[in-house]
Amino acid sequence: MRCAIISRAGQTLARGKLVLTPMENDQQRLDLVTDGGRYLEGGLVAPDGDMTEASLELSRKFFAMWGMSNLQLQITLR
Repeated sequence: MRCAIISRAGQTLARGKLVLTPMENDQQRLDLVTDGGRYLEGGLVAPDGDMTEASLELSRKFFAMWGMSNLQLQITLR
């Protein structure tokens, strides 16, 4: 799924795609692969498919990468 990370000021910080990475024990992790080649590991997807914790962990990685909070994740479906 294509996406963009956008700052509060409206600046696009990165473009890339969200991917589900297979893990051990039939688990999946929500990750971001940027067009610039960065790979940010998110959290594990819950067994019931809930991505709340996975996305929270990914947002922590956004803060570590860009030093900003309140970033927007814009999804493009095609």
